[in-house]
Amino acid sequence: MEEDSRTSSSNTSHLLGSVPAVIVDQKNASNNQVPYANMQTFPPNSGGGGGGGQQGYQTLGTPTDAFGQQPANNWQGFFSVSSYTQYFNVDTDVVVNRLISSLNPVGDDFFAKIDANPDLYGLIWISTTLVFVLALLGNFATYLMEKHTNNRTSWSFDVSYVNTAAWSIYGYVIVVPLAYYFFLQYMGSNANLVRFWCLWGYSLTIFILSSFLLLIPVEILRWIIIILTGGASASFVSLNNYAIFKTQ
Repeated sequence: MEEDSRTSSSNTSHLLGSVPAVIVDQKNASNNQVPYANMQTFPPNSGGGGGGGQQGYQTLGTPTDAFGQQPANNWQGFFSVSSYTQYFNVDTDVVVNRLISSLNPVGDDFFAKIDANPDLYGLIWISTTLVFVLALLGNFATYLMEKHTNNRTSWSFDVSYVNTAAWSIYGYVIVVPLAYYFFLQYMGSNANLVRFWCLWGYSLTIFILSSFLLLIPVEILRWIIIILTGGASASFVSLNNYAIFKTQ
């Protein structure tokens, strides 16, 4: 009976759709262990060094870890948006605290507050806000002065105020710290450009507040406000720079 069953199975193995018999070695199957399956990323890590020479596939991490690993040490990091996210990693409380600190013309602890996390918020948003505030209030002040001499004067917005304010503010807050940075590099000092941009950006906060006082239709009072505001901002910048030089 056993011989007939082997003969029948061998005779039907050539038929279409038939499945050949599988002989399982129970001894070998008990000794072999099935490896633990794990989710892996593709493509494999092609780097030959680092981390003890581990090559091949890497285990899948969080999407944030994969997105945050950008080439920051070469020219590609300059064009990567993720390379600049660390300079905007601030919340409302931190920004408000730095804005208040920038209003103190005799304070020299601003560098200590931004040492661990300098941001570019002041460089972009404060300077941009100041550009539009100066353009708007400049047009409004001109309208008030012309209205004072001629009652028939109508309101008109001069766009050239925006161009003038943009060139002045962005030129001051970007070019001046950049030139200052290269000068310190030439002198052999260990300077940080992002810190200088952060310092100069927040130093413009006092100009936003004092701009509303320029609507007062008294010319001599306007010049006094401008001189006092510029002196307070310059004092804030110079004292903090002096404080950082003492620590080097």
